[in-house]
Amino acid sequence: MAGITISVDRLQVGNYVSLPLGWREHPFLFSSFKIKSEEEIALIRRLGLQQVTLFPDKSDSPPLPPDSVAPVEIPASEQSSQQEAMQQDKEERIARLQQYRHDVQQCDKQFQHSLSQVRSLMGKVQARPLNAITEAKELIDAITRQLLAADDLVLHLMAEGDVDDQLYYHSLNVSVLSMMLAKECNLGAEQISQVGMGALFHDIGKLKIPSQIVRKREPLTKPEQNLLAQHGRYGLSLVNLTPSFPEEAKGIVLHHHEYLDGSGPLGLKASQLDPLTQLVSLINEYDNLCHRHAKVPFSALSSLYKQRKGQFNPDYLALLIRLLGIYPPGSVVQLSNGQIGLVIAIKGSSLLYPSVLLYDPGIPRQEAAIIDLSQVGLTIAKVIHPKRLPPAVFEYLNPRTRISYYFDPKPK
Repeated sequence: MAGITISVDRLQVGNYVSLPLGWREHPFLFSSFKIKSEEEIALIRRLGLQQVTLFPDKSDSPPLPPDSVAPVEIPASEQSSQQEAMQQDKEERIARLQQYRHDVQQCDKQFQHSLSQVRSLMGKVQARPLNAITEAKELIDAITRQLLAADDLVLHLMAEGDVDDQLYYHSLNVSVLSMMLAKECNLGAEQISQVGMGALFHDIGKLKIPSQIVRKREPLTKPEQNLLAQHGRYGLSLVNLTPSFPEEAKGIVLHHHEYLDGSGPLGLKASQLDPLTQLVSLINEYDNLCHRHAKVPFSALSSLYKQRKGQFNPDYLALLIRLLGIYPPGSVVQLSNGQIGLVIAIKGSSLLYPSVLLYDPGIPRQEAAIIDLSQVGLTIAKVIHPKRLPPAVFEYLNPRTRISYYFDPKPK
């Protein structure tokens, strides 16, 4: 139901209203909200507004009849005190928002730097394999140190990249998530590094396959499928060009498409697959579901858990869900107050209350509010597929088609 314009004198507790003001022009946390007290009604009047938009379908009560009841008078001192407190709270939230945006920018710089390193070493792996493996080891060891030094990891959603860089994005994404999962498994630094190396180079064999096959979106022909299935073997031949590639990571490169139930291309089963390979194969499948199969993160996790549990290590799958939360970054959600937003970060200590970028047409997109649900008393009501969003909401939230993650490397 559309909103209706009413006089502020007709407002009562339980009405859901939208203020005709910019977000920074009032002390309320949102420009649209449900009125909870007479004090809030008095504050709306104090803003000098004569009319607001009321949404009957979101309200708990109808507006008062015209001219039926005199406005409730709240002492000016109480109004002023509450308004000052609300304004201070809002300014503190704006300051935290600015700090958060700064943290995301720093995280994105670190991500882009790592991506640049991946692009560089992938270009060297055939001509100068020793240099490539050495650079990769330095990158992975640095990420390992950051992971182990971090206390409560914050996982951020990164910006999209060029379609031509998908191999690099995929390789880095699988590496970072695999290493984070390895940390969740309480593995030591050496094993986390081995996981990172195997994950970083798991698809390196695709460099030996024609790009038109690797990037093909239509179903592959049988000969094309057979050729693509060889990329694990091709990858092993590439990492074998130097003795410095860790032996423990070679199984990841060769067998990352094998499943525990034997349904992979080589028919290997659980007893034939080492734990590190089982870990990376799960992350690889999750990333492929999100991108090659265009599933939203929530659906990708749900699919792995409900339909394919027998193909993956159940302990790793449970830990992955705990790592990413029920609402992984990249999920479009509807909150308990009806607002729509994009999950852009999760914190390990509060997975049910992620940070959400809110859709609010009254706020410029570049200044969109980002709220930590644990601090505002809101919850997530449901997940929405991006294709079901109205065009204006889709353009504003800009949900990613290439979902990449990186963690905040702040030390303990």
